[in-house]
Amino acid sequence: MSCLLRFFSHAFLIVCLLPALGFGQGDPQFDGKWTLIPEKSSEIGLYRTLSLEIQQKGTIVILTQKWGTSRSLEERLTLETGGKSNRVPVTNRVFPTNVFMGLSEPVGDSRQIIALWEENGSVLKLEERSHIRASQGKAPIWAVHLYELSGDKETLTYTIKRSTRKTGPPIRYVLKRAGTKHAYFMKLEDNWEIDGLLPEQAFLLSLQGVANLGAPRLYFIYPENWAFTYTASVFDFYKEKKNFTFRQLRTAEQALNSLKQHVRGYVVWDKSVRTSLIVAFTAAGLERAVVVSEDLIPMVEKVGLKPIEDFRGKFAGQTDAQIYAWAYNQYWKRCNKELIIWMGGEHGKVMKPGVADWGIYNKAFFNDLSTRESDTEEYALARRLLGEMKPMSLVMGWHSYAKDLEREHVKLTSSFGHRVEGLHTLPNMSFSCQVPLTPGFEFTNNHNIVPGKEYIPGKKVYITCIQTDGLGIGAWLKPGRGEIPYAWEVIMNYVWLAPAMQEFFYSMATPNDYFIGCLSGPGYMYPKAVPPDKLSSLIEKAKQLMKQLDLKVFEIMDYSEGATVEGNTELTREVVDAYYKGMPDVLGFVNGYAPAFTFTVRDGKPLISYDYYLSPTRTEEEAVADLEELAAINSKRPYFLLVHVRESSNVKRVKSILDKLGPEFELVPLDIFLKMAGHTPTFQERFLKK
Repeated sequence: MSCLLRFFSHAFLIVCLLPALGFGQGDPQFDGKWTLIPEKSSEIGLYRTLSLEIQQKGTIVILTQKWGTSRSLEERLTLETGGKSNRVPVTNRVFPTNVFMGLSEPVGDSRQIIALWEENGSVLKLEERSHIRASQGKAPIWAVHLYELSGDKETLTYTIKRSTRKTGPPIRYVLKRAGTKHAYFMKLEDNWEIDGLLPEQAFLLSLQGVANLGAPRLYFIYPENWAFTYTASVFDFYKEKKNFTFRQLRTAEQALNSLKQHVRGYVVWDKSVRTSLIVAFTAAGLERAVVVSEDLIPMVEKVGLKPIEDFRGKFAGQTDAQIYAWAYNQYWKRCNKELIIWMGGEHGKVMKPGVADWGIYNKAFFNDLSTRESDTEEYALARRLLGEMKPMSLVMGWHSYAKDLEREHVKLTSSFGHRVEGLHTLPNMSFSCQVPLTPGFEFTNNHNIVPGKEYIPGKKVYITCIQTDGLGIGAWLKPGRGEIPYAWEVIMNYVWLAPAMQEFFYSMATPNDYFIGCLSGPGYMYPKAVPPDKLSSLIEKAKQLMKQLDLKVFEIMDYSEGATVEGNTELTREVVDAYYKGMPDVLGFVNGYAPAFTFTVRDGKPLISYDYYLSPTRTEEEAVADLEELAAINSKRPYFLLVHVRESSNVKRVKSILDKLGPEFELVPLDIFLKMAGHTPTFQERFLKK
């Protein structure tokens, strides 16, 4: 008798002799229907899928196992647990785990199955003895079937171990609760022109915002050159880590037919008046409708949708100020007063409304009003809207590239104590906001500081790098990440807006990736433009987000007084005081975007401004010469050289530049950089004097 045969025989005999010991009952969470997660499971020939239904009745467990869907094989087992041997007749010859092997079940025979609950009821173990028919006749086979409930009770892993299968990967099927975490996905094309695919893409985005109410049902994978580069990677993350299964939709009509039950009607926009689409987004959110151009009306009426608003010809000849004034009077009272969407960015015949689903989902007011003071009518209405928002509201989307500048937009929003969260291309928020963190997941940064250790700098040029513009549109997925110490700006509001997406970034981090908080507050703002009586509460909110995300360094930036270079980007002593008072637990602060000129240190915690901005158009040789010249001019050692890297550069390029520097330069992690700078500050204290 083989060792394996003796093992199964002895195990079977021992269990049969000890039924009185009892093995309790299974976790009640076993009960219900379960469906396969194909990406996590062994391949199933022909049938392709597996579903289970489990019912417990005292010491009885009823297990219904179905291979396939329309073409299927189903078996129902009623088993006494606790060690008793159950006789199960063989009624079907099909060998379901692989119908393409020359094996069949001997109909008329029976199987002997012992069912046991183990691991405090979290594992159902079936020990099976039977025969299998092969080309050379019948052969004995012993198998152990394990059904294991995950710690979070969300998945069930079914593993089969057979005495005859001694090589290869395990036979394993991972299942989730039926009816949960199933969604649709589509791949969007790179065409956003009014005379191109914008009408269809705008329709799809409005469908996404409406359909995702109540559950995450529709996800989009954007083109590779989309500003936010992560949609495909996050899609894989949701499948692999969050147990989502997706069905692909390939046309707008297919998407509508699949999700029409969530839509109440449609709003028609006028292709000859671009702004009418922006107003249509507002109406769609309030009415739970989709937006369509005239040529899409037959498609939506085919499924029975009725018109709610029709803007064809309504705004002809009107200015944006007039159109938005009408929208204000018509819709504003019903709109969200904690979130507003600036549907700006590209202009003319192009619109990239990636954030539209989020605004529709939240019943937000959409606009692209100018925040430039000289545009008196639009500016006045923009002030009115912002003035009627609740304190600390989110201004999402982005300013219009045709009307005003980023600094004008952020300055105005900051003056009301609000915070900006861009961009207009921000994707899939109505989906991601509903995907929770993995149970037990904690945001943990890669700190390098050893508590109690003193960090004393030498006679060197210490250099550290921070990537600009957050994780979503930067170099996170580009070559080189993890090869050198590198700091990344975290979009802190994702911790509550899209927690699983924040988990995506944190779970990918290497030991060389260090996260910092930004930008000036709990969102993007200019502290010099914030009324002093509102600044402390914004800083307090930012501090709370910092704690949730395990961040010890905070970044400030203020362009409220002019352009990046020519303007005054320095901070006043009063503003700096507010940050030190409001964030007593930080290691330090960094300031600016391009080079800035505010420096100080308090209790060993420095505020250091950028001394260098690595432009994506600068050659590596020129960048090396720039850094060496800065080191020559700042001759006192140590010299702390803080570098801001444009998001379009990748880490591999940065490493190539740093590798060309001489031995006097030393690249260090940001937290150690700040600790040493706080110990031996060689910069001169400087504030903005007014």
